[in-house]
Order: sequence, then structure tokens, then C-alpha cells
Amino acid sequence: MGASGGRKRVQLLILLIALGAIAAFGYFLARRRLLGTAGKQAIRPHSMPSYHGWYVALWCALPSLIILLFWLLFEERILEALLISYLGPELTAQSTDMLGLLLNDIRNLAAGDAVSREADPALVAAAERYSAMRTTARAAMLGGGLALAVVGLGWSWRHVAPAFRARHKVERVVRGALILASFVAVVTTVGIILSVLFESIRFFSIVPVGDFLFGLEWSPQTAIRNDQVGSSGAFGAVPLFTGTLLITLIAMLVALPIGLFSAIYMAEFANPRVRNTIKPMLEILAGVPTVVYGFFAALTVAPALRGAGAYLGLDVASESALAAGAVMGIMIIPFISSLSDDAIVAVPRALREGSLAMGATRAETVLKVILPAALPGIVAACLLAISRAIGETMIVVMAAGLAAKLTANPLDAVTTVTAQMVTLLVGDQEFDSAKTLAAFALGLALFLATLALNVLALYIARKYREQYE
Repeated sequence: MGASGGRKRVQLLILLIALGAIAAFGYFLARRRLLGTAGKQAIRPHSMPSYHGWYVALWCALPSLIILLFWLLFEERILEALLISYLGPELTAQSTDMLGLLLNDIRNLAAGDAVSREADPALVAAAERYSAMRTTARAAMLGGGLALAVVGLGWSWRHVAPAFRARHKVERVVRGALILASFVAVVTTVGIILSVLFESIRFFSIVPVGDFLFGLEWSPQTAIRNDQVGSSGAFGAVPLFTGTLLITLIAMLVALPIGLFSAIYMAEFANPRVRNTIKPMLEILAGVPTVVYGFFAALTVAPALRGAGAYLGLDVASESALAAGAVMGIMIIPFISSLSDDAIVAVPRALREGSLAMGATRAETVLKVILPAALPGIVAACLLAISRAIGETMIVVMAAGLAAKLTANPLDAVTTVTAQMVTLLVGDQEFDSAKTLAAFALGLALFLATLALNVLALYIARKYREQYE
């Protein structure tokens, strides 16, 4: 299978290179023909020469690529249908599982891999037949793709003329490609939502929704004895929700003042040189991997907090919500500072100048004019930062612990929704168990929460734009 897959990749690469070469040849040939024709007739062509080139190049490559895509999607099914018709009714009359095992052995034997039965003459003949069909199909794919490209070149070449509306044709193809890309993104999003939703419904058929949303005990582990608290699993998610909210609150207490004050300074008080230096440095924080923040929280911040707590006589857990929340707050500072800076800078200049002309100081202008005008944008930035904090996983796993504890003490170890989703999906638990399905229910709750925050942020930002347009 490996050698066969390698030959397939080589053939595909050859075909793509050849299509690219034919398309490039058609592009330059069409440009040259249009320039020559327009020069002889001394007329101005409807479309620029590059559009004629792109028109011919698209006709050279696009039909072949579409046919190639469909062939790659359905190649195995077509070959399997041909192989079944070759095997005859005696072999194909067996059960679906046995037929699938037989077809798998034939494919493995054709690829030179091990099979689950003795390779009798009938099996060897079937493997040779399958290998021949696959070779023929790939040769047809290669030859057919090149032939289709040449036909496209000849057909589109006939239309290259000064009066031909090549720009309209090319723009129509580009618009179709953009619509297709948007459609793929939307379908992917819908597929993710439906997969989470269906698995969540399976979970709620086992655990009541009320127990999940309002239960105070989270113990998804399978119990050994009947007298254990979680003998049938305890899936009350309230401790996870409170842990998530506690860490998010701490993060916002750190990020909001630092991010907002830095945005005010950069937008209103810093000279351009300082602004151009500080802003990129703050935005670099957004590109740091979260695992690095996790190491910083676990190895530096948490021990420092524990030492400070011991000095003050406080009992600080080695993994605490305070350590995770503080580092998470540092992580989301760029979200607040950058977006708030954009909102402050977008305040109409007339408002600033009007306030200063009335005798207000710069600080009074910022406090009483600019911040109220930029408040919707700042609120939207904060909501997006909250969404980012709620969905963070790595820092929580490394610095906050995994204890599902219903507490508001930031010095205790807690856990969050995302951290529990990670722990539920690892291990050897069967996939259709309540423990595994609980991860999808948590994911659905997390998705709905972040969706609501993002919708609210977009609504506020839209109102902000409408106010000053």
C-alpha cells in the first residue's frame, strides 16, 4: 500500500505540474494573441490582456482539476464495484463483514502487504485483476487530465479577441470560488456543531439535563463499589462552571486595567515613536504559545504565590486559581489593549478638538469625551477577551489543577470546563460511555456561552460603527 500510495502521489504530482505548465503556456499565448490582434486592428480591447490570459489558463486547468477531485473522492468505490463484479455471485453472496474482509485481503495482496488468509490462486488472480484495474485507472486519470487540458486550451483559444468579455468570465469564476470557500467554511462549522449536538443528545439520554446543569458533584470516574459517591457517575457541572468563571474573573481583573490603561496611553499620550515601539511589543504576547504561559504559571508564578502566602500565613495550594488566572490575564492583555486602542483612535477627531477648544484638559477630554465615545468598542474588546479566557485549556491544566471543587477561594485548586474535556477524552474508557459523552455536553455548553459573548460583542461593535458613520 505504501509503494502504491507513493506511485499515486508521483502521478498526481506529474499531472499537476503538467497542468500548471499548460495553463502558463495558455496564459502567455492568449496575452500575445490579444496584443497582436488589437495592434493590427488598432482597437481597444474590452478586457485587459491579463484577463484573456487568465481565461485561457482557467479553461486549461479547472476542468481537469474538478474531474481529478471527483475521481480521487470516488476512486476506491469505483474500483471496489468493478472488483465485486469480477468476483462473481459465489463470493459476493457472503455476509457484508466477510465480503469486506475479502476485499481488504485482495487490496493488501495487491499492495504486497500481509493478508488474513492463505493466498490461494483465486485470491492471487483477484489481486492481479485489482492491481491491473488500478493501474489502468491511474493511467486514464493522467492521460485524460492532460487531454482535457489540451481541449480546454483549444476551446478557449478560439474566444481570444478584442471584443470578447474575458474580464466578466474570469470575475465570475473568481466569485464562484469565493462563494465555494465560504460555503465550505459554513458547512464545516455546521458539521462541528451537529457532531457536538448529536453526541450531547446521547449524553443527555443517560444523564438528565437538570442534573448536569444544576448538580453540585462532578465525579465522572467509573466506580468500583456501589457505596461510592460516583457509583453511576456524578455529572453535576456547577463546580466546573464556577471554576471557569473564577479563573476568568481573575484574568479580567489583571488584563482589563493593564490593557485599557496601555491603550489610553498609546492612543492619547504617547508620541508616535513610543507608540510604534510599545504596541508591537504588546501584540507579541498574543503570539506566544499557551504552553509557554503554562510553564510560566506552574514554575514561576505558582511557587511565588505559595511562598508569599506562607509568609503572610495563608494556605495557598501548589496549583491555584490565582496563579492560572493571573497568567491568563497576561495572555489576554493584547486582546484588550489592541482592540481598545483601535476603538479610541477611531473616535472622531472633532470630538477631541471640540473638548480642548472648550478649555478641557487632555485628561478631562479622555475621561469625559473619548472613553464614553469609545465605550462600545472597549466593551466589545472585553467580551472577546472573556471568550478567549473561557476557552483556554493549557494554562489551567498546568497551573490550576484538576480538582472539581465548588469554591470561590482563589487560593484553592480548581478546574474548568476545558480542562475536564481534555481529561474525559483521554484514557481507555469506551467512547459511548457517559464519561466520554460528557465531554461533548461540556463542549456544547462552552460553545453556547462563547457564542453568546461573541454575538453580544458584534452587536455592540455594530452599534458603535453606526453611531459614527
